[in-house]
Formats: sequence, C-alpha cells, structure tokens
Amino acid sequence: MKQIESGDVLLFADWTLLRLLPPLRAAWARVGPQALVPITGRHARRVLFGAINVRTGRRVVLCRSRAGGADARVFLTQLRRHYRQAPTIWLLLDRASAHTDAKTTQLADELRIKLVRLPKQASELNAMDQLWKELKRLVAANRQAPRIESLAQQAEAWLLGLTPHQALRKAGILSPHFWLKKLLRNLWPST
Repeated sequence: MKQIESGDVLLFADWTLLRLLPPLRAAWARVGPQALVPITGRHARRVLFGAINVRTGRRVVLCRSRAGGADARVFLTQLRRHYRQAPTIWLLLDRASAHTDAKTTQLADELRIKLVRLPKQASELNAMDQLWKELKRLVAANRQAPRIESLAQQAEAWLLGLTPHQALRKAGILSPHFWLKKLLRNLWPST
C-alpha cells in the first residue's frame, strides 16, 4: 500500500441530503394548543457533496439532485480539479454504494485518488459529517425555504463562508481528542 507523501492531500468527504420540508427540531407555540406545522407536500431535495482538507480547512462543495455513482464521479473529478498539483489525494469516506461501485473506484484510480473507507455506522469518524450536522442545525432545520435551490445555496454559502479555522473546529479536527491527531502530527509536524 502506498504511503502518504509530503505533497499529498488528505480529505474527508461525505454527502448530505437537503429536503425542502426541513426537520422540525424546535418550535414556539402558545401554551395549550398544539403548534400548527404546515406541510406543503412538495418533497424536493438536493444533495450536497463536500470535502474538507484536514490540514488547511479548505472545503469543496458540489450540489446535485441525486447521490448516485455518476454524481460521486462528478465530485471526484471536481476534487481533482481543485487539487491539480497533489500527487495523490487520500479521501476518507463512508461505504455508501455510490463510493464503492466499480466505475467510481476505477475513476478514482485514474485520477490518483486513494479511497480510504471508514467503518460502517461510524459517522463520528468522518469530519465532514460533523460539518453537515452543524449545517443542518443552523441552516436547514425548523424553517422551510421558498425553493430547494435557495436552501441549497444557503447551505453551500454557510459551509464555504466559514473561515478555515472555524471549519476545522466545527469538524472536530482541532479537538485534542481527534482520532487522527497523532497521525497528522507525524505527517505535518507544524500542524
């Protein structure tokens, strides 16, 4: 197995689903009567693919209407465009079928992207998943956007509007208990 070299890039990647009908986590209502929650019946949704660089906090985001293998491959191509100079991109991600299908794996090899699959049911290990949780809490919960496109734009703007330090902190990468802390210190002693 190839080892991480000095010019390589280490990223966490994941996707999240945004729904026009948001999760209701909190609501205000008068004491007594139950709060009315309008349901439009529209089930529009968008998928945000995202990656965060564990060293710099740089984020890459792609909005798609689906989360299939073809969409994952478009995202891999976008990652390679953002990191043209990196000899190898090491991509830590979950085992979603879009990430594990043969065409995606083949494209990753062609693009010099090494897919490092995290254990199943271990979202706490994926730093990008931690960013999605914050995004949904702050942007995509408790209120309905007028259109799914505007919700996706708000979500993308929130994620890309964070400073690198804020993104690394919210992703848990700066935590003294971050599970890759020792590895990162060995790879990049100045980190």
